[in-house]
Amino acid sequence: MLDKKELRFFGRRKGKAIKSSKQQLIDELLPKLKPSFEGKKQNEVSPQDLFSFQPKECWLEIGFGGGEHVAELALKYKDVGFFAAEPFINGVASLLAHLNGSHEGKTTHTGLDEARSDNVRIWDDDVREVFPYFQEGVFKKVFLLYPDPWPKARHAERRFTNQINQRHLYRLMGDDALFYVATDVKEYAEWTLEQVEELSLFEQINKDTSVPPEDWVPTRYEKKGILAGRKPIYLVFQKKKHK
Repeated sequence: MLDKKELRFFGRRKGKAIKSSKQQLIDELLPKLKPSFEGKKQNEVSPQDLFSFQPKECWLEIGFGGGEHVAELALKYKDVGFFAAEPFINGVASLLAHLNGSHEGKTTHTGLDEARSDNVRIWDDDVREVFPYFQEGVFKKVFLLYPDPWPKARHAERRFTNQINQRHLYRLMGDDALFYVATDVKEYAEWTLEQVEELSLFEQINKDTSVPPEDWVPTRYEKKGILAGRKPIYLVFQKKKHK
């Protein structure tokens, strides 16, 4: 299990006031999409069991921000189960709005959009809390898009790509599973590559880090960053097989 030191949380949990329509989604839709781990034991939960259907495979998104990335992937890949985590409640409200079609103010209902499968489960807190409950090798893809770079050297170990979290992801990811990291902070990318090389649980498989992976869905943050002159860096890692 993760100890209390590992689980110290340093990010924001709430920003500007949430509109009443989105608060309604938090109150009524989120409970339908948030799984319970109460009474579960370590290494007991399969993410496939969290859905009303049997997903072909399960993907994990860590810190989904405004939710546009996971929402679009979930709409495109309706046979995949998505477990998405974000402790920032404003971001959770945004994802819920994407899922029920109200992000453009088109609807106020608190179910899912008619064109969308119920293939997203949301954890509105620190994803590390639930790592120990999942069985080994259950995720085929993991996404970490534009995480907090923690630019000060003394805060480097707060970066999500630290070796502690790499070990947890290695346990949770299946054979040959892919780990996608996107950032527009060069120092973060370099530090991540150093940590990956030193631990040697993953290997980088993309040569040109300026080109987005195939089938890439840009986030709202990414689009704004490009307009502001920031250059995205895409890192794709594959889980190594160890004896």
